[in-house]
Parts: sequence; C-alpha cells; structure tokens
Amino acid sequence: MPRPQRIQFPGALYHITARGNNREPMYLDDLDREHFLRVLATTTRRYHALIHAYCLLTNHYHLLLETPLGNVSRALQYLNGVYCQRFNRRHGRNGHVLGARFAAQLIEREAHLLEAACYIVCNPVRAGLCAHPARWRWSSYRATAGLTPTPTFLLTRALLAEFAPDPTRARQRYRAFVTARLSATRPRTRRPRAEAA
Repeated sequence: MPRPQRIQFPGALYHITARGNNREPMYLDDLDREHFLRVLATTTRRYHALIHAYCLLTNHYHLLLETPLGNVSRALQYLNGVYCQRFNRRHGRNGHVLGARFAAQLIEREAHLLEAACYIVCNPVRAGLCAHPARWRWSSYRATAGLTPTPTFLLTRALLAEFAPDPTRARQRYRAFVTARLSATRPRTRRPRAEAA
C-alpha cells in the first residue's frame, strides 16, 4: 500500500521531527550537531525554507519550518540525505541513520505557533538534559531570547512579533512565556548531563 502524500502548499508551517534509526543517536558529538546546522542553513537557502525554531537532541531533532514554496518533502529529503551521508562518511558507517520518514504536523498559526515553538525549545528540559532551555546550546531558544547571536538560517522576527512590536520587549515576553510553561514540564529522572551546560 503506498504511503499517503504529504500535505504541501505555499506558506505551510510544520512541526517537523525525525528520529535516529531504532532510536539510536543521530549525533555522536557536537561536531555532528554543527554539521547538521550547516546543512540546515544550506537547505533554507536552497529551498527558501524558513526556520522559526529548532532543537537537536541525541537521537532526534525538531524544527518549526515554513515553506513559502510548498516544498517540504524536497527540503527535508535534502536536509536528511546530505546530513546522513556526511554522518556515515565521518564515522565510517553504512546504512540508515534515520528511522521512519520524518513527521510533519501542520501548525495553525494563531492557535499553535507559540505553543509549538515553546514545546520545541523545552525538549531538553523534558529529557532531563538541563533545567532551562537557556542551558541547551543546540536549540533556537538562546538566539530568540537575545542571549546569543542569531544564526543566519533562523528567522526570529515572526515569532517575536507575536509578543510585542518592540524587539527588546518581545524577547522579554518570549523568555517569560517559555519560563511560565516550564512548570508544566516534567523532566525524566535522568540527571542533567555536562553537555547541557
């Protein structure tokens, strides 16, 4: 039975997730994560995709991705394919790095944009890797909150505009919004790892 086709249209906004094969790590170290972000930057340029939020964990990633051209499948095929080829080459491996095809949940802007962005950056807290998203280097939280420079591929303007027209006030409200939702987050029993610092 053929797989159902993706829902794709210009301007669609998705919460994208992809996991390592058999839930195994898809990033073995920080260099792998840096490689992934470089491929992500190339993907956004090549396919005119917009990244509003992201988070890289050990065995999966999350993206809040908008496709002005309605080309989510092509963009993710490139991102995942190029990254996995580089991962295998670097680590002397063969075979699948990612498991099943990526998941793409359509986001209704008004109702779900802020919650999806918050969910994505709070993932390391839920996983017990850190106490607050500001302590995790591999997500968009720090850049959106104004704590670090914004990567070239990350578009913070649209997300921050949901909080206030003034960027400084918007970042303050964004930080407060995320922190307020952390009380509902229940970390797993693992202790925070050193890499979360």
